[in-house]
Amino acid sequence: MTKYTLQVNGKPHEVDVDPDTPLLYVLRNDLKLNGAKFGCGLGQCGSCTVTVDRAPTMSCLLPVSMVGAKAIRTVESPGTRWVPSVVLQQAFVEEQAAQCGYCIAGMIMRATALLDAVREPTDAQIRAWMQPNLCRCGTHMRILRAVRRAADALTAAPARKKR
Repeated sequence: MTKYTLQVNGKPHEVDVDPDTPLLYVLRNDLKLNGAKFGCGLGQCGSCTVTVDRAPTMSCLLPVSMVGAKAIRTVESPGTRWVPSVVLQQAFVEEQAAQCGYCIAGMIMRATALLDAVREPTDAQIRAWMQPNLCRCGTHMRILRAVRRAADALTAAPARKKR
């Protein structure tokens, strides 16, 4: 076992785990942050997506030993300076993008990373960015509309225009 101090949702958390433990397990089992889901365990579905230093990351594939001092954000976070979680969550509700809801946390985190990186994404950019995450219920079109709705809302917000 090795001690790690992880920066999760803006707060330090100490854990004592095996270095090869996937970040997903640490988040769910040690920190009790259950937003990220275990889907396939192979990095093929994206239900475990979190952001690590603002990049979408499949936490089932990332050993905790590789995280270091990087900033981890989960769906439980309030979002980022430019992308408050409430904006994306509201867009997903308005577009009825969640059917079973299993993939939604990963979808929201992937969308957060996109909107944090690209101020005014095109529909093609949204589609390409969201492609790695899988929705088994088939609500992909609603999810894409939700991301578009959130992008439009954030673009209209005064704080985003100043940057």
